[in-house]
Order: sequence, then structure tokens, then C-alpha cells
Amino acid sequence: MPTSRQLHYLRSHLTPPGEEPPTLVKEFATGRGRIGTLAVLAAQQQRIITSDRRSLLLLATRCADVPLGAWFAGLADGESAALRTLPALATACGPTDSTDAPLPGCQAYPSYLAWLALNGHPPAVAAALVANFTAWGGYCATMAGALRRFHGFGEEACAFFDFFAQPATALEQAAAEALGPAGLTDPDLDVAREYGRLLQAYEQLFWTTLTELP
Repeated sequence: MPTSRQLHYLRSHLTPPGEEPPTLVKEFATGRGRIGTLAVLAAQQQRIITSDRRSLLLLATRCADVPLGAWFAGLADGESAALRTLPALATACGPTDSTDAPLPGCQAYPSYLAWLALNGHPPAVAAALVANFTAWGGYCATMAGALRRFHGFGEEACAFFDFFAQPATALEQAAAEALGPAGLTDPDLDVAREYGRLLQAYEQLFWTTLTELP
């Protein structure tokens, strides 16, 4: 199976078309989202992105002699760019009583990515990340639209969600090129599916944790 088809298969398997978005995303999409919750999201993302960037750089180091190393390094650069957009989002939320303490349910995803950076098979990690980014990007696109429509957020305040809302097509193509035409072996594809399933589960836990805030 060509590499591009393998990645498409994983994406379709882990984020099937028509899958319901998280409750919190739906709440914001209908104007019922709370700005206090958004402030917590921004605080948690500050920790998540900082951790994810280090994990991606470690993955880049582990495969520095092959094209996949540059692909991971490019993702790390993207995390740095996203990190610079967070202060504007937090400022737009205004003064809140929310805490910036780490929430276990929100920090499960970066913790698992850190484990993958140490123990995962880099090609399978790359494939799993591509599949997960598709779902995350869709949620961010919905959030950006909702914040503009219902809360009057401007470009800078929405820049964090806009950054991740870009279609994952180019990223997936770059991953396919970095993995090479041979792609993943069948055992590696099974491992990638396992990684992706857990990443997606921790992604959902992030949103669920925020939804259940008092």
C-alpha cells in the first residue's frame, strides 16, 4: 500500500467522517461556551505546547539522519509559532477566577507524546500524529469561527485556533514524502494505529476535562 494511502487509512480509521465533535466544541459552536473555560484551555495549552515541542525535537534527534527528522523538527517549529499566539488568546478572555494549575485530564496527551518520543517507533509516531491532527484542526476551526461570531474576538485573539485550523493535507503529504515510498510495514501500521488510538483518546479527554469544569 503506498504511503499516502496508509496515512489516509489511518486518518479515516481514527477520525471517521461524521464523528461528533467534543461537547465543549459544540457548546462554543452554539454560543453556550464559557470564557472562563477558554481561559483554562489557554493555560493548559501553554503547558501542552511547551512539552510537545520538546518531544518533537527529541523525535527529530532520534531520526536526524533520515528525512523524517526534518519533518519532526518542522512540527516543533510550528509548536513554537503556536506558543506565540497564546498570550493574545489569554488576554482576550479577560480577568477570570480560573486556575492555571495543570489538570491531569488535559496533560495526558503531552505526557503520552513524551513517552512516544522516548519509546515509540518514529515512523509509526509520525503516521499517528498526522491522523490525530486532522481531528484537532477541525475542532480548532470550529472554535475560531464561534469566538468571532459569538464573542467578537479579533484576528490576534483567534490566531491560536486559526493556526491549527489549517487543512492537514500539506502536512500529510510532507509526512508521506519523509516516510518514503516504501511506507510502513504491516506491523508498523498496526503500531501506528495503536499510537493513534491512544492519542485520540487523550485528545478527547482534554476536551472532556474542560467540559466538566465547575
